[in-house]
Amino acid sequence: MDASRTLRGIADRVGRWPVGRVRRASQLLSSLVSLAIGVRFALWAEQVSSGNLHPSVSRPAGVEGWLPISALVSLRHWIATGEYNLARPAGLAIFLTILGVSLLFKKGFCGWLCPIGFLTELLGAAGRWALGRNLKPPKALDYPLRSLKYLLLGFFLLAILGMDGRATTAFVYGDYNAVADILMLRFFTRISPTALGVLLFLAGAAFFVRGFWCRYLCPYGALLGILGLASPTRIVRRGESCIACRKCSRACPAGIPVDRVAEVRSDECIGCLDCVAACPVRPTLEVSVVRRRWTVKPVWWGLALMATFWGALLLIRAFGPWQSSIPNERVAGIMADVRAGRVPSH
Repeated sequence: MDASRTLRGIADRVGRWPVGRVRRASQLLSSLVSLAIGVRFALWAEQVSSGNLHPSVSRPAGVEGWLPISALVSLRHWIATGEYNLARPAGLAIFLTILGVSLLFKKGFCGWLCPIGFLTELLGAAGRWALGRNLKPPKALDYPLRSLKYLLLGFFLLAILGMDGRATTAFVYGDYNAVADILMLRFFTRISPTALGVLLFLAGAAFFVRGFWCRYLCPYGALLGILGLASPTRIVRRGESCIACRKCSRACPAGIPVDRVAEVRSDECIGCLDCVAACPVRPTLEVSVVRRRWTVKPVWWGLALMATFWGALLLIRAFGPWQSSIPNERVAGIMADVRAGRVPSH
């Protein structure tokens, strides 16, 4: 009995943690992990690209999480041939884990784990601090702009899903995919003036318009938003206790009119739970699971999301295919061709 009472007490205390701070901690953790992977990968790539076949650090497989197109082709390859891609196994594992998280927790990956989403939120917060508010495009412009990410998603899906087994095999095990991660790194370390201008524009747009990249241009987010519509999770509003203060709608980074709906079903909802945290009347806004059968405290929902994502990846890393099968010798040879001006084959 004492142990049970102690566990209930701990659960109650955790349930009272400020959900916004927990979400920021999750975003910071994910960003730091990505940064650590990036630094380690840069060290490995520099040494192997220069011909060192025994680098001082090993290649971190987690860098493949930054190659979603490669992961999507790997998924198509798996479907077409029944063969799991061992050239980039971690990329496909991370991609499938993110899809699974979206099915369970809506677009929660975007709101709790995505480093790019975290960066755009920081830029938007800086804009609000400097200007007093973020700009909000009029609806006549907002809706067409929001369609852009779905058009980009449609383009990638049509191009990749139309590939047959022979085409996916050629890509998955081709020279280009073998060094796609290094080429991505070189894009930033040897960035062209045009690419730098585009990145500065996107950063400036995120400073003025809250969540510009995520809202208008991210095809990954578009895919997760569509999957999130099938999630058993809903943010529900009790109209009888709502005082129409609109704090929930003003807090929502996606601009969803939370104060006017019974359930938040929008594909733009990133599961940040800022609306729930902003509501001054408890429990007007709640996190509901499976058609209002259960309600979950916001913090516990966020912790479950984090545990699902990191737990799945740790299990796959420990027991499943994770490390790339591409030897350093092959990578060094391809990069020698790149330095000589020869483009790796797809």
